[in-house]
Amino acid sequence: MKKIYHLKTCDTCKRILRSFSTEGFQFQDIKSNPVTPSQLEEMYSLSGSYESLFSRRAKKYASMGLKDQLLGENDYKQFILNDYTFLKRPVIIIGKSIFIGSDKKNLESLKDRVAPV
Repeated sequence: MKKIYHLKTCDTCKRILRSFSTEGFQFQDIKSNPVTPSQLEEMYSLSGSYESLFSRRAKKYASMGLKDQLLGENDYKQFILNDYTFLKRPVIIIGKSIFIGSDKKNLESLKDRVAPV
């Protein structure tokens, strides 16, 4: 399976997705088609934690005062399921590999797996 969870209005997602061939990928805009519990479970099984899927850059993270709270795995899971902005993006799944977010090291690993544009 080759799938990309993204936000179609996110400039970072657009930039990353333009950097490689997305032919053969299934796309899911997480705003109009939210991540389901089973999809999040699949991401969790590939990444090893909900925290790795959680975005601390989300505006709601600061506005809700979450940076001052001690959050656990179940908290991260619930925040992601309740609001799409808490999912770090893009999330790209290629077979049994997952690439999360816009970290440079992550993107370099991704480029080793996909064809350039």
